[in-house]
Amino acid sequence: MAIAGISANKLELLQIADAVAREKSIDRKIVIEAMEEAIQKAAKTRYGAENDIRCEIDPRTGEAKLSRVLAVVEKVEVAETQISLPDAVARNPEAKIGDLIAETLPALEFGRVAAQNAKQTIVQKVREAERDRQFGEYKDRIGEIINGTVKRVEYGNVIVDLGRAEGIIRRDEMIPRENVRLSDRIRAYIYDVRREPRGPQIFLTRARSEFMAKLFAQEVPEIYDGVVEIKSVARDPGSRAKIAVISKDSSIDPVGACVGMRGARVQAVVNELQGEKVDIIQWNQEPASFIVNALAPAEVSKVVLDEDSNRIEVVVPESQLSLAIGRRGQNVRLASQLTGWNIDILTEQEESERRQKEFAERSQVFMDALDVDEVIAQLLVTEGFATVEEVAFVESGEVASIEGFTEETAEEIQGRAREYLERIETERDTKRRELGVADELAQVHGMTTQLMVSFGEHGIKTVEDLADCATDDLVGWTERKKDKTATSAATEAIKHQGVLEGTEFGRKEAEDMIMSARVLAGWIKAEDLAQPEAEAEHEHEHEHEHETQAEAEAEHHVQAEGGDDAHSKP
Repeated sequence: MAIAGISANKLELLQIADAVAREKSIDRKIVIEAMEEAIQKAAKTRYGAENDIRCEIDPRTGEAKLSRVLAVVEKVEVAETQISLPDAVARNPEAKIGDLIAETLPALEFGRVAAQNAKQTIVQKVREAERDRQFGEYKDRIGEIINGTVKRVEYGNVIVDLGRAEGIIRRDEMIPRENVRLSDRIRAYIYDVRREPRGPQIFLTRARSEFMAKLFAQEVPEIYDGVVEIKSVARDPGSRAKIAVISKDSSIDPVGACVGMRGARVQAVVNELQGEKVDIIQWNQEPASFIVNALAPAEVSKVVLDEDSNRIEVVVPESQLSLAIGRRGQNVRLASQLTGWNIDILTEQEESERRQKEFAERSQVFMDALDVDEVIAQLLVTEGFATVEEVAFVESGEVASIEGFTEETAEEIQGRAREYLERIETERDTKRRELGVADELAQVHGMTTQLMVSFGEHGIKTVEDLADCATDDLVGWTERKKDKTATSAATEAIKHQGVLEGTEFGRKEAEDMIMSARVLAGWIKAEDLAQPEAEAEHEHEHEHEHETQAEAEAEHHVQAEGGDDAHSKP
């Protein structure tokens, strides 16, 4: 109603602008601009929308000035917005083509409808300004813990009053089985702030690992100060969590610092997480030691690393198996998430049986391929030879150095190994020809005769056939289908095997083969491949130059390069 009295009470405009600006925590200037736009719209309704009408409100006196703006032109085409040069000169002798002439209009008296429309315009503008203020305030607070009050719960989603904005904790971002009630105080982690049609949305979480890490930073001064660093966190929200920490000061125990006197610090975090059990583990740059720590409280007998596939085999006593795996596989799953390694757990008996089986299989391969007796075959396996290729192409002295072997025996065994490989190669080449696989396929990078046979059996017989393949065709893929017999959310994983299934070739090698085939087929040029690789290498070198020591340690952890003592030959 105050709008209707604009011409009568100028100071009232300023009072309204000040009050709205304070209430919504926005700039007073934005409120005045909204009022100016409202008056302009009302004036256009009265004088005609085709007119260029502008309003200016003096921020000191509150006086509103209405004017119609006319552009000075040679020939008037639109009388409402243009004025001829002679007419403009008559009003202002200094006027010239292209200038704007302002024609003052009388003060506008608002009717009921005009006042309502003006109010809606101001409310809309103020709301937009408030949304911009909220977005600007919270977008830089991503990664912080914030306190709020539960405002309402909608379909499991919790709306949190943050004071000057609202945040939302989605059902899947809440700790399972956690009950919240209206007006409860709640702490959450801001993980995203996005602009949406209904205003900026502030997304909060209590279930993510970052929330727990921030809670420890609040409770442990050493983490806040950077003396103790949180390397990684793995959580099963509401049930159990593992956190790996390391100290930059050798005099400070990182685990003890996080636990606190009589467990006070960790207990404060546990209470906030609704009783979630937290295992605090000392991080170690050697993967073997770190994984042994991560599997606590289970005791580990032996570990075998496979860095190529990022897997580790952990051997535990029979009595420790259930403890290492945990309830529903929880302990090993969290340890895998914490370390970034795929962990296979075996009992000592299972590992012994598997090794005996491998020993027997490898011995049989040598007996068949080299035509030797069981004793010699077992000696070769015991010395670490796993394939006929290793026996054939290793230095002759390594075979001769086996206890009980002479140089003549070593030469004879290596000669038989080479003859066997040549015979197998000839048989494969014959089969490849029978399948109709073209000779030019051998020019593909990384191609072998055995692979050519496999390709031929899968219908890939020319360079063009291989060039037309996708990577998944070679390495296989997993298809997920809805399981109609189970719950609505259940899916069934169907594994489709690729041509390279069961070989040592992975996705990177498959991609290289396909690109090599496309070059040979003339689909692309070799320099087209070399250029992106050179750019990537240059970028990597540039990043490496600016890498800090802490980042280097982190990269060393990700690559999981263990020491010699962490390796064991199967």
